Amino acid sequence: MTSSASAPKPSAPGFSKQDLTHFEKRLLEERKRVMKELGHHGTRFGSEGDGDLSAYSFHMADQGTDASEREKAFLFASQEGRFLWHLDQALRRIYRTPDKFGMCHECGTIIAFDRLDALPHARYCRDCKQKEEDGKKH
Repeated sequence: MTSSASAPKPSAPGFSKQDLTHFEKRLLEERKRVMKELGHHGTRFGSEGDGDLSAYSFHMADQGTDASEREKAFLFASQEGRFLWHLDQALRRIYRTPDKFGMCHECGTIIAFDRLDALPHARYCRDCKQKEEDGKKH
């Protein structure tokens, strides 16, 4: 594994094979974690497993709590599902066009190793991502 302090500078036009292997490993680890989380939260859409055979409670307060819990689980699964999609897209970029992996989709410069190490699915360099975020504020 390449550490960020001793990471070799990327060779033109992209990262070294060792760096790509490192990013692939990071992406696969994140994907495994997300899949595990989605599996855990997926069980909350049905019965809670508390011995009750129906997914619905008879008491009005319990119904509200159950509905709230199902909604939270669904929202979490939706967010994790989007994150999983981004991870899969990054893996596709590594496998299909390894020489272009880590290049900013906006300006075409190489995304910093430290940024990709922290966010291996990143598509934008820090500056372009900042511009995108600033644009959303206005």
